[in-house]
Amino acid sequence: MPTPYDAMWEKLNLDLDAHAGLLSVLGKFYGDIYLTQQGRLKGMEYLDFVLSEVHGLRIQELQEAKAQGKKVIGTFCVFVPEELVLAADGIQVGLCAGAEAGKGEAEKILPRNTCALIKSFVGFKLSRLCPYIESSDLIVGETTCDGKKKAYEIFSDYAPVYVMEIPQMKNACDRDLWKAELLRFKEKIEEITGNAITAPKLREAIRKVNDRRRVLQRLNRLRANVPTPISGRDVLLINQISFYDDPDRFTAKIGELCDELESRIKAGEGIVPKQTPRLMLSGCPMAVPNWKLPYVIESSGAVIVGEESCIGTRNIRDLVSERAETLEEMLDAIADRYLRIDCACFTPNTERLDHISEMAKELNVDGVIHFALSFCQPYTMEAFKVEKILKEAGVPMLSIETDYSMEDVEQLKTRVEAFVEMVRK
Repeated sequence: MPTPYDAMWEKLNLDLDAHAGLLSVLGKFYGDIYLTQQGRLKGMEYLDFVLSEVHGLRIQELQEAKAQGKKVIGTFCVFVPEELVLAADGIQVGLCAGAEAGKGEAEKILPRNTCALIKSFVGFKLSRLCPYIESSDLIVGETTCDGKKKAYEIFSDYAPVYVMEIPQMKNACDRDLWKAELLRFKEKIEEITGNAITAPKLREAIRKVNDRRRVLQRLNRLRANVPTPISGRDVLLINQISFYDDPDRFTAKIGELCDELESRIKAGEGIVPKQTPRLMLSGCPMAVPNWKLPYVIESSGAVIVGEESCIGTRNIRDLVSERAETLEEMLDAIADRYLRIDCACFTPNTERLDHISEMAKELNVDGVIHFALSFCQPYTMEAFKVEKILKEAGVPMLSIETDYSMEDVEQLKTRVEAFVEMVRK
């Protein structure tokens, strides 16, 4: 069936038939997982709308901005400092990477034993299914794992790619390297946009991105209540959409949703009964539409009350200091904030273990489910240390390794249901 966006998608060189098939599957998947929930907040209607238009109206907004001279910067990673892009009057967006779309095409140029996220973003491009990739004037990659490093070399044959080097340790020399990378990125963004990054512009950009982090921090504080006032699936969706939506609009709408949450909490209402087992997710990021495991968990009698991942607290835990006055001081503040990210690419990475332990305690969880994508070595290998520190804290952990396919759903459900029964008080 024709849509109002067909001409735009055709201009972006999408495969219209395959794209229509993808949206159809995505719509049904979304309806089954999200719209069947009972007692959802009214504020989630905005998120439903954004998701329904994530390849439509939002892409149209990006095209209109490009027609006015703005540049779109696409990325897959929370290490890419959006503050610099906004300060240069650019727009930063997340890219497609959470489904098996294009897997066959990706495996023609990538080893089969590559993680699902890498195969996904390469597959979306080769199959012409991602309007965000096609709208981007520059794709910014990073060196958070060997798989990504090599994939970006291949990806640069198909799209304009720029790679930031992420330090692997956090010593003084690593901080110097990271500051140099920020300056190199600043120059690249100024070149792409044609706009100089000034202190007033960067100050405003820091405030804008911090405001989005603050409202998501507020959401996390509110969801921690007993009974839990919002499902983990809905909070995951909110975090996922934060990478696509206009930052000012998103912050305002999530602020309204938080107001509604406060009213629900005052009324003593929850999305589930107060005795429902409280679980925390930890590990790899979950890009749209990777909702499989959260759905399995919450349909097995538990509720997710926290996410320790890049699509969760890792992305919003720390703010950029707003006390800096000069451009140089602001760049230092950005360097310091981003180097506090506790990605599994770092060695040693004791900060992440400390954060997981603190989160489990603060959220009063009954257990942790550690999620790693198949063939994602950093998070798969760190799972052993996570389990050890949680065991010392008396918190049970279930380690899950899976991909974007639906072949293992029943097996996952059996394991998760057994874990939920074990932690049930």
